[in-house]
Amino acid sequence: MRLRTLPLSLAGVVCGGILAYGHSDSSVLTLALLFLTTVSLQILSNLSNEMGDHLSGVDGDNREGPNYSMADGGLTEKQMWRAINGTVITCAVSGLLMLLFSFHFDILNYKFIILILLGAAAIWASTHYTLGKSPYGYKGLGDIFVFIFFGLVSVMGSYFVIAHTIDWIMIWPAVGIGFLSIGVLNVNNIRDMQSDKGLRQTIPLRIGEKPAKIYQTALIIGGYACMLFSCHTMWLLSVVPLYAIHLYLVWSRESKRLDPALPLLVLTTFATSIVFVICCYGI
Repeated sequence: MRLRTLPLSLAGVVCGGILAYGHSDSSVLTLALLFLTTVSLQILSNLSNEMGDHLSGVDGDNREGPNYSMADGGLTEKQMWRAINGTVITCAVSGLLMLLFSFHFDILNYKFIILILLGAAAIWASTHYTLGKSPYGYKGLGDIFVFIFFGLVSVMGSYFVIAHTIDWIMIWPAVGIGFLSIGVLNVNNIRDMQSDKGLRQTIPLRIGEKPAKIYQTALIIGGYACMLFSCHTMWLLSVVPLYAIHLYLVWSRESKRLDPALPLLVLTTFATSIVFVICCYGI
């Protein structure tokens, strides 16, 4: 399930869902189901990614990073398909219950219907990064989808689920979390440049290692600037050293030794969302 990536999926809903909860009459149960649905979607994405990389041969002997169950023989394809299908059901049931409680079972509400469609799109995106006949992750389109679903949908969608309205000031944290989430994907792709070559297309493979590191720096600075601009507080300076360490690792190490930079950025992004919410509440 790649547990070290799960805090990234929660960063957006922390910003959007918890802020909306403070300005609405939504229940704690709806908020809890929002977190459960989000984590389930991330797990679905991770399982599907492992299956897709296994079937395509991307997870070969030259792959960098942690070992995965299918590559090690710990899970068969049949077992993984069962896990994927079971997680799809979990996402669908949890998401439906979340919306039913949020809208008090008013299933004819057009906002309810919009969110049902958005949830279906999220499930599709989670399973088709490396799976399917034409996975978008192998075409270098992962950055776009990560920005949409980990940034815009995660922050503004969760806000909409709880508050039933859109506060356009939330576009700033949505873009910020989106940029930082792309950074997680990008550093992962820089790490895997050698093993990905000839098997898939990624931004680092298209532009080269040094430009990819420049791109990484721009994502981190841009994402942090958006978060800082949206809450106007110096408390966010507390996470700057963590971003500095991440960028130091990115620039001081060769691509295949970048794995420690990935969980560091995941946890730093999550920490940024926590600090952001605390500052917005004036705690």
